[in-house]
Amino acid sequence: MPHTVADIAKHVRGEILGDSTTPITGFAPADSAKRGDLTFAETDAYFAAAEASAASAVLIAGDRTSATKTLIRVKNARVAFARVLPLFFAEPVLEGQRHPTAVIPNSSSVDETAYVGPHCVIGEHCRIEARAVLLGGNHLGDKCVVGEDSKLFPNVVLYAQTQVGKRVRLHAGCVIGSDGFGYVFDAGAHQKVLQVGHVIIGDDVEIGANTTVDRGAIGSTVIGKGTKVDNLVQIAHNVQLGEHGIVCAHVGISGSTKVGNYSVLAGQVGLAGHLKIGNQVTVAAQSGVMHDIPDGEKWLGSPAQPDRTTKRQWLALHQLPELLRRVKELERQLAEQKK
Repeated sequence: MPHTVADIAKHVRGEILGDSTTPITGFAPADSAKRGDLTFAETDAYFAAAEASAASAVLIAGDRTSATKTLIRVKNARVAFARVLPLFFAEPVLEGQRHPTAVIPNSSSVDETAYVGPHCVIGEHCRIEARAVLLGGNHLGDKCVVGEDSKLFPNVVLYAQTQVGKRVRLHAGCVIGSDGFGYVFDAGAHQKVLQVGHVIIGDDVEIGANTTVDRGAIGSTVIGKGTKVDNLVQIAHNVQLGEHGIVCAHVGISGSTKVGNYSVLAGQVGLAGHLKIGNQVTVAAQSGVMHDIPDGEKWLGSPAQPDRTTKRQWLALHQLPELLRRVKELERQLAEQKK
């Protein structure tokens, strides 16, 4: 559906600099934009590329002006970019369909507006709420709940009693509610500890492809509302992630660790078990966390420490070769004096 610059400016609460009637038919990066496209620029380099492109309008922040392009000025160009994209790349609406290959027992409740795709298997006593989408190949154990407007991409598996909130997106290959890694050593062998808990996923959570979230041993593993989890993440049993956090790819969180609200775990971070990570904490990439972290701190390294401490240590390590050279020279001078 075509839009005008005025339509888009209203949608992102932006200010128009130029022709508000300019038709916009698509959105593209500057290097591939054509006539009728909108592009965006958040840096001087991007803006120069946008001005040199064939784009008809540019989404900008700041006080930039242009003699050749219609501009839409916003407070934050990247936020406006996120708001504009659905206008041009809307996901298809899937409602009220049941594929003939889907298995839905009589004991389960599937809202009439929900979509259940091919080869889905729904267990006993499940509840699939309004406008929820199971795209295909999904398997839900008994007593699962999928909330309103949530979407399960192909081959997502929910073990029994998993609770998925509203507007949740679970990407392909997610396994939610598999057994936690619980064993006791007895009589020369590792004996399995039954995992009898479940997983609770809050509203507006998104979990990336091939991520695994283990059920609680007893009680719940919890993903707080608004939290975003990347691909290939392992979240162990009885972990509690707070609200509106970010968990990047390849993170591993050991059992019973609690992470506060608005915290960020960068790529390949590892958290030991039974830790308490505070609110608004940032842990830098590849850090190995072995201790609790208070609210608001930034930690770095392996083993992780407050970032300034780690950076001082790294600086000292860089100075070691020169220090060793100087010590060797001093030893040589002392040896000369003793002759």
